[in-house]
Amino acid sequence: MVLQNSGRYKADRGQSGGDQENQDDGSSMSALKRLERSQFTDEMDSRFGFERIKEPGEKTGWLMNMHPTEILDEDKRMISAVDYYFIQEDGSRFKVALPFKPYFYIATKKNCEREVISYLSKKFQGKVAKLEIVPKEDLDLPNHLVGLKRNYIKLSFNTVDDLVKVKREISPAVRKNREREQSNDAYTSMLSSALSGGNVTTTDEDRMLKSISDQLDNIVDMREYDVPYHVRLSIDLKIHVAHWYNVRYRGSAYPPEIVRRDDLVERPDPVVLAFDIETTKLPLKFPDAETDQIMMISYMIDGQGFLITNREIVSENIEDFEFTPKPEYEGPFTVFNEDDEAALIQRWFDHVQETKPNIFVTYNGTSLTGLLLRLGLPSMD
Repeated sequence: MVLQNSGRYKADRGQSGGDQENQDDGSSMSALKRLERSQFTDEMDSRFGFERIKEPGEKTGWLMNMHPTEILDEDKRMISAVDYYFIQEDGSRFKVALPFKPYFYIATKKNCEREVISYLSKKFQGKVAKLEIVPKEDLDLPNHLVGLKRNYIKLSFNTVDDLVKVKREISPAVRKNREREQSNDAYTSMLSSALSGGNVTTTDEDRMLKSISDQLDNIVDMREYDVPYHVRLSIDLKIHVAHWYNVRYRGSAYPPEIVRRDDLVERPDPVVLAFDIETTKLPLKFPDAETDQIMMISYMIDGQGFLITNREIVSENIEDFEFTPKPEYEGPFTVFNEDDEAALIQRWFDHVQETKPNIFVTYNGTSLTGLLLRLGLPSMD
């Protein structure tokens, strides 16, 4: 059997654990990495003209994108926020971060909300920012159409990372409790009552549930834990892409005010880049980014076509040409003949940096993934 090096490094199992001292400060290292990632995103966005608002004032912009991020609050703590990207009427760009506490709901056994809140506030101290009881409509309740509501506990967090950690601890208990609840049918309840002398009243049962040492056993359901953070914020605050908004910024001590402008209808013209990447490959095989080279990238920016070739593979220089499939779709193409793959990729990124597109379009989503892998960067899968 012939072994082939795929180029992908896999760490030995012994290397993944690390010593105990390194594990203890893992959370702080994680926070540092997340801060560095946020700062890197700000730097990249500024290259494309999306400077974060820093001075108090008011701007009007057309919302074209949103992305989860993390920022430092007044106390220098990491908190979750959503970056909103706007284009102004004159084509200039800006972005603003809106802090918002991520959350999800849990349901408990009847009359156990207070005990569960007390338990969770101690167990997850420093992770859960706020706990409150909220009445919500529950479609699983009989006769829910008449307006019946059920009390849920809302767990709010400073960061999505804290939410994920708490959810990971609670969800196994919820799964176990639901399975146990489904197995406890009416016969089981009657049997347990008979064995205890038939004297177990509702009050006694409530007292027994409240005295359980591990209140995780009283949590029977979780809701809205899987809603993506930026989607959650958009639903709650009704902030949606492709609309005009007034953005009022009053300084870092206050959250920005984002108010929709329904009187503005005409949208600005974003810069659109549509591209496709052609690579080498083995016969009857799909391209492998580890071994196959990029031989050309073709793309159009606002009706102007471009082609970049890799002369290590393409045998001759290609002259500028025109491809117009229909009169209404003119296609003049400018060609860049580069010496090798590295020069091809450099030309591509230089041109992207120069034109600063707002929207990237690809008809084969693996194109960009392959390009990133050729650069040794993580893919977007």
